[in-house]
Amino acid sequence: MENNGVNVAVVGATGAVGENMLKTLEKRNFPLKELKLLSSARSAGKEIVFKGKKYVIEEARPESFEGIDIALFSAGGDVSKQLAPEAVSRGAVVVDNTSAFRMDANVPLVVPEVNEQDLFKHNGIIANPNCSTIQMVVALEPIRKNYGLKKVVVSTYQAVSGSGAQAITELNTQNLSISNNEEVEANILPCKSDKKHYQIAYNAIPQIDKFTENGFTYEEMKMINETRKIMHMEDLKVAATCVRIPVAVGHSESIYIEVEKEGVSTKDIQDLLRNSPGIVLQDDINEQLYPMPLTSTGSNDVFVGRIRKDLDEPTGFHLWVVSDNLLKGAAWNSVQIAERLLELGIVGKSAE
Repeated sequence: MENNGVNVAVVGATGAVGENMLKTLEKRNFPLKELKLLSSARSAGKEIVFKGKKYVIEEARPESFEGIDIALFSAGGDVSKQLAPEAVSRGAVVVDNTSAFRMDANVPLVVPEVNEQDLFKHNGIIANPNCSTIQMVVALEPIRKNYGLKKVVVSTYQAVSGSGAQAITELNTQNLSISNNEEVEANILPCKSDKKHYQIAYNAIPQIDKFTENGFTYEEMKMINETRKIMHMEDLKVAATCVRIPVAVGHSESIYIEVEKEGVSTKDIQDLLRNSPGIVLQDDINEQLYPMPLTSTGSNDVFVGRIRKDLDEPTGFHLWVVSDNLLKGAAWNSVQIAERLLELGIVGKSAE
């Protein structure tokens, strides 16, 4: 990546996604001229080491974005709504990891493997999709592009880290309490704002976020609406059921699709995905090889396996898709967008 470096701000640097953004920036050797770490007043003053250098976290304020080229936001929707326009007014391009702008008609919702050309349409803000949406559209885009796509039905098995670092701590605490025959406390799931909470250890909770009037949760509606927007298919039939399971990191998805083209075989889809960007095919039932959260954690890729033709619908297929929700589902997709902004000349010296 040829660039003399750009000034980058990470908003929410102390959170789980923010920490992974920093790790990803370092691992990718992102061309940084200046790095600014921003967070709430509560975290201001803390120190973080990046590439061997200590950085003091500053409180995120409008003036914090003076001279910043790219601002990576992951500090909650309210913070993004308040400060992202301030960053844009000072010349920064914002890559926002919250739901604040995802369905805004004037904000592109981008997964680079699927719709990177939408980056050229930005007006200062680019939205990072929901973690469960990202891995699904990465897996489905090659299929849509080559064979068409009529219908998607997805059931997710989502890790607790999707609710933040505190949810991981609570899962570990609950497991320890059960092992010690102690009373189990539940204060976070299914969602922090609800009055009622359930134990996640040894359990599965068929609710992520609050319920909407149509009986689907907001998480499920995010997957439905975001998939249509990213793929530019407003009439695509999509249904989702989102479930929280007692896994720390790594979302899994059971996906049923119907393609438009007839005569497509399981091998056709396997061969297609094997050679598609951002995808690792793990699909050998003779060797019991298939994606799992345990083996997918720490990777930027989307893992696909258990591909099989439906027994009743000639154009129907089933897939099992797993990805690290903190990386491809959040931090890596955000940094990947930033990389593409530079490589495409949308941001940085090459764009001058």
